[in-house]
Amino acid sequence: MLHNVLLTGASGYLGGSLLARLAAADLPPYDKLYALIRSKNQAQAVRQCSNATPLTCDVKDEAAIHETIIGNEITVVLFLIDASSSVSQTHMIKALADVKAKTGKDVHFIHTSGAKLFSSHAGAPTDRALFDDEQGLHEIHKQQKAAIPAAHPAVQANVTIIELAESLGVYAYVFVPCIVYGEGEGFGNRISIQTVAICRAAQALRRVYSVDEGRPTWPVCHITDNTNLYLSLLRGMLSGSGPPPPHGRNGYYLAASGAVTWLDLYAAVARALTKRGVVDDDTIEPATPEVLKKMAAALGCPEEMVALQLGGW
Repeated sequence: MLHNVLLTGASGYLGGSLLARLAAADLPPYDKLYALIRSKNQAQAVRQCSNATPLTCDVKDEAAIHETIIGNEITVVLFLIDASSSVSQTHMIKALADVKAKTGKDVHFIHTSGAKLFSSHAGAPTDRALFDDEQGLHEIHKQQKAAIPAAHPAVQANVTIIELAESLGVYAYVFVPCIVYGEGEGFGNRISIQTVAICRAAQALRRVYSVDEGRPTWPVCHITDNTNLYLSLLRGMLSGSGPPPPHGRNGYYLAASGAVTWLDLYAAVARALTKRGVVDDDTIEPATPEVLKKMAAALGCPEEMVALQLGGW
């Protein structure tokens, strides 16, 4: 009983790189690969660069999602388009449960989240390193009280997805990218969005500023390694032999192959921007309350979101 796979976010940095490698990946057999797209140009690009069939669907429309997933008997969804809410994911998980009831096949849902939701800014413990295989991680995550209110819906989305899927017999996984670097391989965006805010704020203020005290570190991952983790999970889902990869409350996956201190990252950015004349020099200074206001204006976000975008621990 072969699976049908749906990939969302095919024009993005992560999703595009995943789509580009899917055809040549050493995966168990599957039936059809679909890619959710928004335009005719994207549909043409999908056909040219992959063996995927493009699909259009309003991901906020529950009836449309249900028709798409049921009609194409999709059993695996790779979701890479919205970490801030669980509206679309809820529709998809319910539809997957109906596919399971109809076909008897196992169904899987990968939700792409973000590492900042496991940071101090989102209320995660800071007395120790928090790993994705920590016992009781789901309950820890569920109890978090985000210091930044805007982060709370995204934390709650992870919890909702895991618990809804569990109640409906859907295997769910929360995939957590960190700072992903390297040139993407997709047909759309090939540039990481992870450090753009540092550069934008520096350009506006003509200086790179640090937003956290001390020398906190943060996990990093090359785009190829990040893609390979997606493929490893997908391989386990498609194998058909043995149990699926750890899922549900044990299904959190941090994509990290190393770590960097924020100050070292700032310094590297400052040196590069100095060479290009974007900042006045490569000195790193702590952001004062007044500077944070200016950074927020440059980034077009509330002041409390600046630290979330440029740092974390």
